[in-house]
Amino acid sequence: MAVKFACLADRPEALDTIARWYFDEWGHLRPDAGPERIVAKLQGSMNRDRLPLILLAMDDQDVVAAVELKYHEMDIYPEREHWLGGVYVAAEHRGRGVAARLIGHAVAKAAALGVEILHLQTERRDGGIYARLGWLPVERVNYRGVDVLLMQRDIAPGDGLLPH
Repeated sequence: MAVKFACLADRPEALDTIARWYFDEWGHLRPDAGPERIVAKLQGSMNRDRLPLILLAMDDQDVVAAVELKYHEMDIYPEREHWLGGVYVAAEHRGRGVAARLIGHAVAKAAALGVEILHLQTERRDGGIYARLGWLPVERVNYRGVDVLLMQRDIAPGDGLLPH
């Protein structure tokens, strides 16, 4: 699969798809956040050159995955500013390396924007794909009733490669 990347700001027609993915995957964790509220929140991430922003993986004209670069995902860590989250790959495209490429693209985008440290949370106790991509575990915590592993990655200027 020849994956290309785009910002949600450049593909606004994908907004409803991303919101549906997020609601279907994580809506049960926030009963107060129905699909309409998710759309409204994601509209604030339709940026290209500043956070928050959403990056998309595209196969031809089809959106196959999304990831967010955002601020303060976990309110219990106000000192941890920059976060990677909302990593989602459409079921029919999983197992093809799309997530790894999209995460790499997001790290490169964060580096280009001057971010020095990115944080994330995952339910995978071993860190899953993030550990394989060089993210380091920080601590395990129960956040909003879910046991998660907090991870981080230091980012050097020019880290990663932004595909053309």
